Amino acid sequence: MTTTDFSAMTGLDLLRWARDERTDNIPSIGRLLGMTFIDIEHGHVSMEMITQPDFANPLGTVHGGIAATLLDSVMGCAVHTTLAAGVGYTTLELKVNYIRSVSTDHRPLTARGSVIHAGRTTATAEGSVRDSQDRLIAHATTTCLILGRD
Repeated sequence: MTTTDFSAMTGLDLLRWARDERTDNIPSIGRLLGMTFIDIEHGHVSMEMITQPDFANPLGTVHGGIAATLLDSVMGCAVHTTLAAGVGYTTLELKVNYIRSVSTDHRPLTARGSVIHAGRTTATAEGSVRDSQDRLIAHATTTCLILGRD
């Protein structure tokens, strides 16, 4: 059994590894909510998830926290693609605008995140979530703190 040295991987390489390898047995928010990578490029990430009844708010539609988590994931991962090996990040700020409600009946949601600015100590990104009819569900911006950069 070989061991993968994650500390030697750039953020882009690490995310592509996670997409391409069978990591279903590794606990993560993505596994919990059923998020899957669609595309991973330098500064851009897209993911998909399928709504489910467990995502319901008291009104019976998808809870806003699901869209916020999906947005936080794609924007943070977009930032991660710009980072060198051994450098990490954490979300400092997340601003979400909700546009319309979503049914919990197994509908696909697609999120896209793109880096706006990748600096030495902070990075900013924007993202959107769309339904299967390409209607905007929510959009957001984030600021991330860059960690471990000399």
